[in-house]
Amino acid sequence: MNTEHFGRHRRKIMPAVLPVHPGNQADYEALSAYATEKATALNRHVLGYGGLAEGEWAALGLDAPDLDAIRRYRLRRIRQQLEKNDLGAAILCDPLNVRYATDATNMQVWSTHNAVRYTFVALDGPVIAFDFHNCEHLSAHNLLVDEMRHGVPWFYFEAGPRSAELAQKWADELAGLVSTYGDGNKRIALDKARREGVAALEGHGLEIHDGEEVMELARAIKCPDEIKAMRRSIAACEAAMREMETALTPGMTEWDLWSLLHKGNIRRGGEWIETHLLASGPRTNPWFQEASARVIEAGDLVAFDTDLVGPYGMCCDISRTWLCGDGQPSNEQKSLYQMAVEQIEANIATLAPGRTFRELSHDSVSLPQDYLANRYSVLFHGVGLCDEYPAVPYPEDWEGGGYDGVLEPGMVVCVESYVGRHGGHEGVKLEEQLLITEAGYERLSSYPFDDRLMGRSG
Repeated sequence: MNTEHFGRHRRKIMPAVLPVHPGNQADYEALSAYATEKATALNRHVLGYGGLAEGEWAALGLDAPDLDAIRRYRLRRIRQQLEKNDLGAAILCDPLNVRYATDATNMQVWSTHNAVRYTFVALDGPVIAFDFHNCEHLSAHNLLVDEMRHGVPWFYFEAGPRSAELAQKWADELAGLVSTYGDGNKRIALDKARREGVAALEGHGLEIHDGEEVMELARAIKCPDEIKAMRRSIAACEAAMREMETALTPGMTEWDLWSLLHKGNIRRGGEWIETHLLASGPRTNPWFQEASARVIEAGDLVAFDTDLVGPYGMCCDISRTWLCGDGQPSNEQKSLYQMAVEQIEANIATLAPGRTFRELSHDSVSLPQDYLANRYSVLFHGVGLCDEYPAVPYPEDWEGGGYDGVLEPGMVVCVESYVGRHGGHEGVKLEEQLLITEAGYERLSSYPFDDRLMGRSG
């Protein structure tokens, strides 16, 4: 395609300001340029988030992030990791890594299992994004994307028995870019690809490094404008949660309630929800029951985990547990809830720059023995475009999968608690999202704990 409208030196397109049509008799290239410019002016990332979200953010005093600053910062983070590992380029296939590098979205969930979108990032050279059929215009808003190309669809749904042939074509083109821009360095980062593609790249003499490690470490430290975007995403999520809590009444199903979080997210320009974790009453123990057609009854605990990818693609990962109906909780319900709050608050207090992951694991407040069997998978985890590095398990799980590292300013972490007695009737899920600062931490999530379950009412 015509790539004249890609790269750092093209004219910046204003939101919703449409270009002048060149006329129906214009040549193919002129019509292509017009279509790209029109699509860019109307791109969702250019148009913004609309009156509902913008009004709520203004009322909360949440400033808009500088998206171009985010894009420059992210590209710099990727290249710092490439340089640190003596890598000449990255080939990114994971849709979230493509988003990080290009700030472009296209059928994000579909793309997780149909690998047609990928991006080439040279250490010293261009950013070249590959997209689905006739979707090249979707990255034109990012001044750091130098060129767009049509992706080679070598997944079986598209390629069928030609998959191996097209995997070779995919690798040939990317290896050519490494040869052109790698300055002789054949060491590259690759995050996710099927074995046929890996073998084809290696057939060109390329040495494959773990691109997932490169990208997780690049994404771990957020810049101030990313935090501004995250604050807005959390505010949108919590507004949808308020709509959920207001609507919660006996007789509605779990799906009825869960749908309101989706609706609230989409109305505010959010993108998707990663999981389906909402349960009520006896379905809250054990945890990890997905939302269902069960009718929520008065007196039930209702627990959920947002796992929500909201505006700007930023993840809001917080959990709350509510009491359904107008009654008072049982002593057991209050005990479960307050145990979870105490664990969350005590473990938040351990956060500080310089703390090691091992220290966080082994110095954390744990659970009584008859609750440990139902413990959550981690005590702490990172979050950005989704759940990210690091993951810090309970000390009981350290030998099996724990790894060390250090908290740094700019990391965002979630602190988790699930409290449910082994073989018990109900359980409580809570989770908070926090920024690691130079001085310690700042709580980003602000949705209040339940007064009745805390024993503060009636």
